[in-house]
Amino acid sequence: MNARRTVRGLSLHAVVWLIAAFVAVPLLYAVISGFKSTAELTNNPFGLPEHWKVGNYLGILGDGMFWRQIANSAGIAIGTTVVTVVASAMAAFVLARYAFRGRELFYTLFTIGLMFPFAVAVLPLFLMLRTFGLLDNPLGVILPQAAFGLPMTIVILRGFFRTIPAEIEEAATMDGCGKFRFFWQILLPMARPALGTVSVLAVVASWNNFFLPLLVFSDPKWQTIPVGVQQFQGQYSTDFALVLAYIVLAMVPALAFYAVAERQLIGGLTAGATKG
Repeated sequence: MNARRTVRGLSLHAVVWLIAAFVAVPLLYAVISGFKSTAELTNNPFGLPEHWKVGNYLGILGDGMFWRQIANSAGIAIGTTVVTVVASAMAAFVLARYAFRGRELFYTLFTIGLMFPFAVAVLPLFLMLRTFGLLDNPLGVILPQAAFGLPMTIVILRGFFRTIPAEIEEAATMDGCGKFRFFWQILLPMARPALGTVSVLAVVASWNNFFLPLLVFSDPKWQTIPVGVQQFQGQYSTDFALVLAYIVLAMVPALAFYAVAERQLIGGLTAGATKG
């Protein structure tokens, strides 16, 4: 029995190390390749650079457009997260704490949104944004991203809100606390783990979104970092080392954010699983 557990533990560790290597090796390769020239990368693709070309990274860091794209992505991600979480929290509160006719039907409609691919809505969404004058406008990305983020966020928050005992709300009501005050001052602070989780998911989804900013923004000043990577790759398609350096630097903010928010994300998911 102990031997079987040992073998199972070693197998699990081997799988974890294999997955980690599968993720880390390409990233490490891109970082090292960014310090090479394109000629050296072609002749020596897997070795260390003979002459570390720091200028690839410094040139990108000195480019104002790169930092503008970072700022655009950050601003859109924050705006999307605020709209998504606030709207979803209010909808989830009603769907979790109020009993009314058609409640489950409304909830089912939201869950159906999880199966609705963004590509299907491209044409009508573009026409709608053009009608309302939201092309080349950050709201033209923030509002659709928030709309597509509502289903998942509502599902997560509703499940968490339903685990909060009704006795807490009854006690608050007896103390003169109204529904709206209970929601903002009692329920939301208690739901911080779930709110943190959905916020992290909304930020990551917005930051990685490529197609919607490409569709909405024709003015380069509004480009986000995923679109910037594609544009940079097209502009310097023959300079592979420089392109890899740009990709690495574009990944740094996302990796830094995830490193900071990892505990919040895992903690929120764990809390939801424990309460469920």
